[in-house]
Amino acid sequence: MDTIELGNVTVSRVREYYGPLGLAPRAFVPESSESVWAEESAWLRPEFVNGEPPVANAALQTWVLRSEGRTILVDTGGGNHKARPGMPWDRLETDFLGNLARAGVRPEDVDLVVNTHLHADHVGWNTRLDGEDWVPTFPNATYLIHRDDFDFWNPANGHASVLGDGNAQAFADSVAPVHEAGRTLLWEGADHRIDANLTLNLAAGHTPGSSVLTLASGTDRAVFVGDLLHSPVQILEPDANSCFCEDAVQARAARRRVLGWAADHNGLVVPAHFGGHGAAEVVREDGGFALKGWAPFTSYTPGDEV
Repeated sequence: MDTIELGNVTVSRVREYYGPLGLAPRAFVPESSESVWAEESAWLRPEFVNGEPPVANAALQTWVLRSEGRTILVDTGGGNHKARPGMPWDRLETDFLGNLARAGVRPEDVDLVVNTHLHADHVGWNTRLDGEDWVPTFPNATYLIHRDDFDFWNPANGHASVLGDGNAQAFADSVAPVHEAGRTLLWEGADHRIDANLTLNLAAGHTPGSSVLTLASGTDRAVFVGDLLHSPVQILEPDANSCFCEDAVQARAARRRVLGWAADHNGLVVPAHFGGHGAAEVVREDGGFALKGWAPFTSYTPGDEV
């Protein structure tokens, strides 16, 4: 099952890529303890860690929400034909649009695209190649981007990043074309209401404009956290940042705040990159958090077709 109902919102998982990230677990989450990877190995393998020596796995996937008659995409993965030197999704050639179609969504059906932040693996399908030009993949959609992220990643502003030039191409091929086409809405401040069920909330730290999408419909709650979580070990050790966070202090605070909300509201935590079942419920435990259970999405592990 790759579709669930949360109140009046339908949530579908559409896969693009799944495989090794090319980083050892503690290179991926350098602030995590050695012991957590060893003690939790029985359930971290093979979905989140695999091989010897161990390597962290990552999924690229888009969450499709249908709410109040509109079709909304949360993050758009890596995209095809995009130069991403040194990354596993360099010049991908996947059937993502076919997978999207099998979920009942044509590009022209999409009303909103939420980019939780502007890293290359979250904006790739914002655009597609048309001849030699990058054009909006979803021609009728409004692309929601926090202005702080747009300004930070705009090369004209000259901001330095912990990624060095590792995100250099993403703005040019996946963000600027939709902005120039007049398809972006650069929201500002702490919150942006989408509809009665969905709200965007600023959760800066991973990037200056990182946001989470909060779902509250009927008695159901969920939060689509983007890259606040790269690995489930960050649920167990919420102060452990990944190697990709721009502001370590803000990232820790945002992670604790969002996980606390999910635990207190019995909300499903839906990260961008989890393999396995893709999302989980959490509870408070010993000043931190623990896994309560996995979402009912179909699990996928190394070797599964994407």
